[in-house]
Amino acid sequence: MIPPDKLDALIARFEKVEAAMSSATKGDEIVRLSKEHGELKPVADKARELSSLRRQLVELEELSKGADKDMAEMAYEELQELKEKAPAVERDLQLMLLPKDKADDSSVILEVRAGTGGEEAALFAGDLFKMYQRYAGLQGWRVEVLSVSDAEKGGYKEIQASIKGDGVYARMKFEAGVHRVQRVPETEAQGRVHTSAATVAVLPEPEDVDIDIKESDLRIDVFRASGPGGQSVNTTDSAVRITHLPTGVSVSQQDEKSQHKNRAKAMLILRARLYDAERARMDAERSAARKGMVGSGDRSERIRTYNFPQSRVTDHRINLTLYNLDDVIRGDALGQLVDALTSQDQADRLAALEANA
Repeated sequence: MIPPDKLDALIARFEKVEAAMSSATKGDEIVRLSKEHGELKPVADKARELSSLRRQLVELEELSKGADKDMAEMAYEELQELKEKAPAVERDLQLMLLPKDKADDSSVILEVRAGTGGEEAALFAGDLFKMYQRYAGLQGWRVEVLSVSDAEKGGYKEIQASIKGDGVYARMKFEAGVHRVQRVPETEAQGRVHTSAATVAVLPEPEDVDIDIKESDLRIDVFRASGPGGQSVNTTDSAVRITHLPTGVSVSQQDEKSQHKNRAKAMLILRARLYDAERARMDAERSAARKGMVGSGDRSERIRTYNFPQSRVTDHRINLTLYNLDDVIRGDALGQLVDALTSQDQADRLAALEANA
């Protein structure tokens, strides 16, 4: 049970930020306070709702024991209704108060790569990327392809994209890992089911304040782009490779005709990879506390199987199986899996907090 003084403190903190907003004059301060105000308002509203419910419960408890039988009966009925409602409101507030991943509000860099399975793996990588494109569109997010390596018979050897919007990482982070597909490839003459795989990486896109990259730590090489024909290919040094010397992380970009645009895209991906590496290092230090969480996000972990003959999708982390594979791979029903994973993660973290309370 959340103590009354904590509810008062949550409400007071929100009111303090609201008051500070009305007197703020500096641009950066207004931005900071506006963001904090937006984060605190739903929490304060829920705290007020819970405080009001508790007051009503006390009042109705007294009325239900009064001498006026009609009034007591009405109060008793309303009391039972509020007793049923209060635990749900309290749980909602507890979920809001769970420690929040700093990156949850971030946009992401999505990387999909063909794994084992040759041509079929590349086709599956293409299906996964289309699934995420569709899902992102349904959420109102913007997708921009940063780099792509096409496979000869369709799909992708590798594709990287930026997905921008509010709370993208919070919804997409559980997609990181190995996705396995079981189906009959188009090239299979005898109708045998093959198993292939593709890997998905979801990297939170850091803000400038999140990670500091010194210019002196970078080695930037330019070279001529290679690939299919075109007037600008192999005629100018437009391709860029940026290497972060302290870590050895290297990113190459050659999709744009402009060296400047290739450099900007390469830096975007480099920042995301370095930020992800730092988060992984910190997570490793807290690995014991993370064991109860849903999935590790490790890219070597097989997280989901898409079985086309049975129209079945199974997420192995929460043992959830859906029989609407077409809707999932199209992106329309991916939200069912995302919602289930998010709910399980919240339940596990809430249980961990209660156990340590």
